[in-house]
Amino acid sequence: MPMNRLPIGIREDQRFEMQKLVEKLRTFAKERDWEQFHSPKNLAMALSVEVSEIVELFQWLTEEESYNLSPEKLQRLKEEIGDVVIYLTKLSDKFGIDPVEAAINKIEINEKKYPAEMVRGKAKKYNEY
Repeated sequence: MPMNRLPIGIREDQRFEMQKLVEKLRTFAKERDWEQFHSPKNLAMALSVEVSEIVELFQWLTEEESYNLSPEKLQRLKEEIGDVVIYLTKLSDKFGIDPVEAAINKIEINEKKYPAEMVRGKAKKYNEY
């Protein structure tokens, strides 16, 4: 998709916010000379660790409890989501991928793989229908 054309569902201000985040992360790493540690492999591994920290917050909770986190757990969730977004953004930046555009494109693929009229209320994989 041409860079001057926004995918459906993305506003220009959202693209601007994503670019601001990318620039802030680049500056943050450069000021600390951390770029040397930010290979795609290392970023993918760090992303996995941060996602695992989110999983840990929900470990052993009932379904109902998972919707009603304590203020402390909610704050930790917010911080871990921030970490996930940071590492995902840094990894995306290494390959020139706009993560919001990638997500919207993936939704369009999934709309074809999982037609609503066929899968509504079912949790099967696309090749099981």
